Amino acid sequence: MHIIRSLTLAVLFMALVFAPKTFSQNYTQWSLPEGAKARLGKGRINDIAYSPDSKRLAVASGIGGTWIYDARSGKELNLFMGHTSGVNSAAFSPDGRTIANGGNDGNISLWDVDTGQHKHTLTEATGSVKSVAFSPDGRTIAGGSTSRTIDLWDPVSGEHKGTLKGHAGRVYSVSFSPDGRTLASGSEDNTIRLWDMSTGQYKQTFTGHVNTVRSVVFSRDGRTLASGSWDKTIYLWDVATGARKGTFSGHTGWVKSVVFSRDGRTLVSGSDDGTVRMWDVKTGKNFRTLKGHTGDIVGVSFSPDGKILASGSWDGTIRLRHARTGKHKRTIEGHIHIVSSVSFNPDGKILASGNSDNSICLWDVETHLRKRVLMGHSDDVSSVSFSRDGLILVSSSGSWATQGDNTVRLWDVGTGKRKGTFTGHTSSVYSVSFSPDGRTLASGSSDKTVRVWDVVTRQHEMTLMGHETAVNSVAFSPDALVLASGSQDSTIRLWDLVISEHKRTLRGHTDDVKSVAFSPDGRTLASGSSDHSIRLWDPVSGAHKQTLTGHRFEVESVAFSPDGTILVSGSGDDTIRLWDVKTGAHLRTLRGHANAVYSVSFSPDGQTLVSGSADGTVLLW
Repeated sequence: MHIIRSLTLAVLFMALVFAPKTFSQNYTQWSLPEGAKARLGKGRINDIAYSPDSKRLAVASGIGGTWIYDARSGKELNLFMGHTSGVNSAAFSPDGRTIANGGNDGNISLWDVDTGQHKHTLTEATGSVKSVAFSPDGRTIAGGSTSRTIDLWDPVSGEHKGTLKGHAGRVYSVSFSPDGRTLASGSEDNTIRLWDMSTGQYKQTFTGHVNTVRSVVFSRDGRTLASGSWDKTIYLWDVATGARKGTFSGHTGWVKSVVFSRDGRTLVSGSDDGTVRMWDVKTGKNFRTLKGHTGDIVGVSFSPDGKILASGSWDGTIRLRHARTGKHKRTIEGHIHIVSSVSFNPDGKILASGNSDNSICLWDVETHLRKRVLMGHSDDVSSVSFSRDGLILVSSSGSWATQGDNTVRLWDVGTGKRKGTFTGHTSSVYSVSFSPDGRTLASGSSDKTVRVWDVVTRQHEMTLMGHETAVNSVAFSPDALVLASGSQDSTIRLWDLVISEHKRTLRGHTDDVKSVAFSPDGRTLASGSSDHSIRLWDPVSGAHKQTLTGHRFEVESVAFSPDGTILVSGSGDDTIRLWDVKTGAHLRTLRGHANAVYSVSFSPDGQTLVSGSADGTVLLW
């Protein structure tokens, strides 16, 4: 009886250890970095893949891991972490027992799908892995990388089997033929190469694309290869002769993913233009265009049983559709492309994140659930800030890569409805900030100006000019009499808001000033710069007080703790640093984001630190 009981307890223990994480805790607490309390958002979607039995869907994410979903219900089943930067590609082994993840850190990680155990880490030291694929017999993994090569590995032993060289640019896609005898690779050098897998020798090159070949895939019979390119076209190739069999045109953006249907009669493509297109392979006709995504399509995949078509997008969603009709079946949500800005409301119960998928998310800090999504901007949301009473949220739009919609918008936090729109800037608005009394709003823009607005009357009060290039950040002094602006011209300007005049220019940074922030007592101004440093200033005299160094890349954001004793900084080196304001001593470094940290902020009680990152997540510390 004792033996039976012991065996029962052992079985129960193993079941708990290796059970899908859904049953043990909320997914916002899965695989957190040391010191973090929760992860809001699941990261940028980079790739999607079905398991061979069609029951699971893998989503390669910008957080350095791959999410596993129940393909039928859309529920989160597991999260396989292990990479120090984003995962670009995910692939199931033919038997569905192993999943391979290729990351920007140059590694391919292998995991047991059922138990969640890590099996191997395969290292490609010279470049990030952009694509991974299993051979049909499961005995080889191919990884295409930015080193312009394809590495071959034994997935059981982890042994490196060889390197295929010949491309003159980064390799973005690899695909095995159904019989496993041939490997196809698509590259930034605009070519597709075929390789003999029995000898490892180069066989032939397909040319014709005039831009990067982003995706290659064999038809089920192995006779045809499809290639999708950043030149906005899709080509079909005769594998035996190398002749081009067809050209599919119609996308207005880069083609990032192509896949054949199970019967080989249909080819599906996903593009930067936000559409999924279905093509008749025989006639080349685009017989159906699927819309609904609001961002780039980065992955399309048919379920192996041929019933469902999945598409993953930088709008943060995976859409599942009936393969035959294209009818929408289900949407999996929760992913975010890039988090540009984070802000607590005054009572610390709501957190806002401004995202590059044009959205603003309002999060419940206690439950970690998303309360509401605010949509209305037509481009990246660059900055968000709450009013003093927490009833209004302000947002701006724009990024270095886009023009933005040039607007500043006010939102009712309770209803999610837009309360007003401020127009006047002629280019992207990078930063917005409420005055401490909530009556005034300031905005900084790439049009080189700072604009000040009356929140009550919705009127434009003044335009502050003098910066030579874009204004990245604006901040009010605690008494609301002075405004600080940081610019790409490497300077900080202080403005007297009573007389609407320039007071002083602070010089010392040698590159863009990314962020400015006043201490709670107004006696110190902090600035973070692309020169990797943080500078502390006396805003009254303009004197430089000290320089804080340690970050390896640009300092994107700085913020003071509520008591003014600690300064926090977020950087392009993916880290967050805490500093003693009085002594300038480095106190601690927080690691866990898989990409640049764009925004940091303390909760009003100073007990929680929040960070928003280009990896598509918000971390609570």
